Amino acid sequence: MDLETLAALEEIRQAKHRYLRCVDLKLWDEIADVFTEDATASYGTPAMGGKRIDLASRADIVKFLRENMGPGIISVHHASQPEITVDGDTGQGTWCFQDTIIATEYRVAIHGAAFYEDRYRRDHDGHWRIAHTGYVRTYEAMMSLDD
Repeated sequence: MDLETLAALEEIRQAKHRYLRCVDLKLWDEIADVFTEDATASYGTPAMGGKRIDLASRADIVKFLRENMGPGIISVHHASQPEITVDGDTGQGTWCFQDTIIATEYRVAIHGAAFYEDRYRRDHDGHWRIAHTGYVRTYEAMMSLDD
């Protein structure tokens, strides 16, 4: 593997980890830079009875996260085992992830797992960004904080 490909893989890994850190710390202005302007996202748990959410731009993704992951939501996201391929200025990746979400207003904790399926692109400024991110959960468990 050549040095350019290794550098691309590392920059893609860092972009994904920055995305997860920004979600958990609610750094909405910073998170915008991990996405291409025309990025898309698909979130949801249709297998578990939840609705799928499809977003069609960086602005829509940031707005959705800002409105739905606000101060009443505590989250921890862990992504690992990346399988990333790079072909020129584009790439694809699959990431195993687990998360814990605590919705303080509703007194529930949700623990789940999924595989993210991402696409990446080297943007006009030479930096790698997420062009698409999405997942379908493999499982989700909800627990009352009052139990």
